[in-house]
Amino acid sequence: MIRLSLRERIVVFLEAQAAEAGAAKNTIAAYERDLNDFAGFLQARKCDVLSVTRDDIERFLIRLEAEGLAKSTRARRLSAIRQFFRFAYEEGWRTDNPALQISGPGKAKRLPKTLTIEEVEALLEAGRMQGRTEAEQIRNRALMELIYATGMRVSELVSLPVAAARGNPAMLLVRGKGGKERMVPLSPPAREALAVWLQTRDAAEEEARIERRAPPSRFLFPSAAKEGHLTRQGFHALLKDIAVAAGISPARVTPHVLRHAFATHLLERGADLRVIQTLLGHADLSTTEIYTHVLDARLKELVLGHHPLARKA
Repeated sequence: MIRLSLRERIVVFLEAQAAEAGAAKNTIAAYERDLNDFAGFLQARKCDVLSVTRDDIERFLIRLEAEGLAKSTRARRLSAIRQFFRFAYEEGWRTDNPALQISGPGKAKRLPKTLTIEEVEALLEAGRMQGRTEAEQIRNRALMELIYATGMRVSELVSLPVAAARGNPAMLLVRGKGGKERMVPLSPPAREALAVWLQTRDAAEEEARIERRAPPSRFLFPSAAKEGHLTRQGFHALLKDIAVAAGISPARVTPHVLRHAFATHLLERGADLRVIQTLLGHADLSTTEIYTHVLDARLKELVLGHHPLARKA
């Protein structure tokens, strides 16, 4: 029987996560970085996957803490190690899982940064005017309206297929993490901005086809980038410019902050938490529950404003 090295087993694990578990590229890349770091630690101790003990893993975590790594980073490393050894157990490489009973450092819960409705409105207005050409301004308006109306992740937004926008849809089919699909409704302003952009995009594509015999793009927001569509980095840079034009510090505005604003503003207006979970594409409700800080503030305001004892005070 061929004896695989630890790094070779890591490669097998990563391939299985991509092919069978449907893990996203960014997740696979994070697993690879974390596990290769762990492998380097084990090689220095002359350990292989068959001889790793709980004590070895705990020593690795102690080393990470000594290096000053954040709790969230250490928790992510331990999560990758747990996934790996669970796979090792299921594959029969080991008869036990040495990472099973290890307590992680946990993650410091932080409230998501968000924006007020007025600030988002300023961003949407600035997005209408941002761009070197009229076509860019129309595209940027569509991007801004869509991301706020749907709460999509930036990777989901920039990679939308143009087929999803055909026929003036009231809802968009979005492919999220792990290839999971969900339907998100479009607001009237988003539908209008999308329709105008689609006309502009198709006209430009037809012109390019005639002039250069360029093949049609399958993406809603095509680009000359190797991905074939507007990149996450490109949208991030665009958003910074729009923030400056709107008079808002660009440090406060990111695609993820707009996603948080979408969820926060829905909750403020009474949307059910499970509905928000579905719209955001969260697999677990606990991920969505961080937004309940909005409810806490609103309930406090209701009590202080309407409770008879509060009024007497």
